Amino acid sequence: MSRFISKKYESLVPYTPGEQPKVVGKLIKLNTNENPYAPSPAVVQAVAKAEEVADLKLYPQPDPTALIEAIADFNGLKADQVMVGNGSDEVLAFIFMAFQNEEAKIVYPEISYSFYPVYCDTFQANGVPVPLDENFRVVPSDYFNAGGTIVITNPNAPTGIALTLEEIRSILDNNRDNVVVIDEAYVDFGAESAVSLIDEYDNLLVVQTFSKSRSLAGARVGFAMGASELIADLNKIKFSFNPYNLNRLSIIAATEAMNDVDYLFETTSMIMSTRERFVTEMKALGFKVLPSMSNFVFVSSDKISGEEYFTALRKYNIIVRYFKTAKISNFVRITIGTDEDMMALIEATREILSGR
Repeated sequence: MSRFISKKYESLVPYTPGEQPKVVGKLIKLNTNENPYAPSPAVVQAVAKAEEVADLKLYPQPDPTALIEAIADFNGLKADQVMVGNGSDEVLAFIFMAFQNEEAKIVYPEISYSFYPVYCDTFQANGVPVPLDENFRVVPSDYFNAGGTIVITNPNAPTGIALTLEEIRSILDNNRDNVVVIDEAYVDFGAESAVSLIDEYDNLLVVQTFSKSRSLAGARVGFAMGASELIADLNKIKFSFNPYNLNRLSIIAATEAMNDVDYLFETTSMIMSTRERFVTEMKALGFKVLPSMSNFVFVSSDKISGEEYFTALRKYNIIVRYFKTAKISNFVRITIGTDEDMMALIEATREILSGR
């Protein structure tokens, strides 16, 4: 750290992203919830001929009309109810900047996406982490009359457990004067989206990403949906920060991905089917598996600690995610890959347990 950094950032602890190994050919990479399947063929075709259409010497559209309209059409919204960002992380950053009340209070689950406390520190907000219950579930009543902006990942990460639409509605009903943000990075793997509630609640923002279900983690495209007034607020922040926040290639790729609905349903269905088979196998090996509606599962065992299991899998060239946080230190999070990936992990697990 240099002597020039602002005093307010001296103690900032940055977000730790999942490991991105430089060599992945020999690895089964199940640590960062990436989609195991390629993007839509329409995306691949559009990007392949992008030299003809992208014209990279020019700035991109600050408001990429085709992409925004595709998102709006898919979700039954108007274009002014959608804003796009450089990944959902940037969209969330804009939200943490824009929607702080006089107390600058942001309320979020204690065990959830670990960027939330980082954003609180970065944007000088008063973060209020709310514990999960004994079953690692978000309890809606814990968020009633929160007195600040609420941010909930649904399904939650790293647990994979989802709130129902009625539970989300109860949080909204009991926070009419607070913005409620539902971060739906994993919603397409079995949970119910809160998008259908947007026209009922002027305090609801739904955030989604192209990184998971649409296989575009490398393109960095996310979006927010909500009342037009909330979206206008976010665009005010965006245009005060980086109006050209999406590059031309990402806009092309994301537009095609959003329009290819059949491919979305095909690949997410495959992942969900693989997940259910994998869960059955892991339970047969004696693992506790939290009920997941995401493209990952959160598992633990009384036969091996989370850290030991994480380390042992590395010897089989399998990478999963381990968190040292006290309440979940016995768990590992495992991304759902292909059937072949998951069977390789099952076989490795059998060998690991048999050697104990």
